[in-house]
Amino acid sequence: MDREWHKHSTDISTSEIHRLITLGRFSRIYTTNYDRWLEMAHDKFEVPYDKIASVADLVSAAEGRRQIVKFHGDFDDESSIVLDETSYFQRLNYDSPLDIKLSNDVLGNSVLFIGYSISDINIRLLFYRLTEMWGRSALPSARLKSYVFTNRPNPVAQEVLGQWGIEMIVSEEDDPKKALTNFLQELVS
Repeated sequence: MDREWHKHSTDISTSEIHRLITLGRFSRIYTTNYDRWLEMAHDKFEVPYDKIASVADLVSAAEGRRQIVKFHGDFDDESSIVLDETSYFQRLNYDSPLDIKLSNDVLGNSVLFIGYSISDINIRLLFYRLTEMWGRSALPSARLKSYVFTNRPNPVAQEVLGQWGIEMIVSEEDDPKKALTNFLQELVS
């Protein structure tokens, strides 16, 4: 499967989106993709990072270095890949080290989601649980706002995400690639 995703003829340095992501001052990048495009871009643009795909990776991560967190697994460890319904249901327990890390990061930081799909049950359930945690806290108003970038307005998603303290940033550009490129250019400049 890995060979089909990473064609040797693909030159990651020509991807403006990947270049902009590497230029951003993001301490952590979570991805639900198992591919290596983010890692390849960071290597190409000489941006140091630690890949986090397991508890062992958490222990060996360098303080202050960007983390690329492979939330649904990684091709380097095919047993970690969340691909079918069974593996999705196993993730719904939210007790794996990466689940705990994501919960901690979302509770204590503003987060920007790019390419988020409201159909991802894992992420929806996580947001619901985090919202419940904040609701039980002594100071729910201290919750930091998070954001989702999209190029298409979606009133249903906006309402659902708003209940979880997540604001949608909607581009006026119809072309998804151009919309994301423009957004990242503004964000990283």
